[in-house]
Amino acid sequence: KYCNPRVSFDGKYWYLSVGIEQAFKKEKLTDEIVGIDLGITTLAVCSNGNKVKNINKTNEVRKIEKRLRRLQRSVSRKYEMNKEGDRFAKTSNCVKIEKQIRHLHRRLANIRTNHIHQATNAIAKTKPCKVVLEDLNVKGMMKNRHLSKAIQKQKFSEFSRQMKYKCEKYGVEFMKVDRFFPSSKKCSSCDEI
Repeated sequence: KYCNPRVSFDGKYWYLSVGIEQAFKKEKLTDEIVGIDLGITTLAVCSNGNKVKNINKTNEVRKIEKRLRRLQRSVSRKYEMNKEGDRFAKTSNCVKIEKQIRHLHRRLANIRTNHIHQATNAIAKTKPCKVVLEDLNVKGMMKNRHLSKAIQKQKFSEFSRQMKYKCEKYGVEFMKVDRFFPSSKKCSSCDEI
């Protein structure tokens, strides 16, 4: 039996997705607790020493972003050239370049989502008894205009969402740390602030 059918379009293809109930056997977990620290230079640093690199700093992504910037400038110039008074005329060349831009946006989104899937899967498959993730004030961080683009590309909420459902799948306890908990001010031995 399937449930919750959805039709979606990603700029190139149409997808029909359905949910199917599936039984998972209870996995044997280790007694390890993994803490995850999210960041900009590296996507995630785990307490067991594992680091997840920032995919946005790879040559492939930078090349695609460079091409995207060039196409956006090109389509902007075409709109300015074909300006008729107050309105902008959309020529077939504009449509062609906008299609290429749409495909590049799709490609970047797919690369980033795939990277997050691989990272969260690798953490969940170590089968720790508990995963602790820091709760970031992303909305507040986005107000910093120097960091906002880098934060946006990292997809912190998507990482958190995927980590949560993958932990549920393996029976691992998932927990977000309170944002205002004074962890760096506390003494590790006597818990005094």
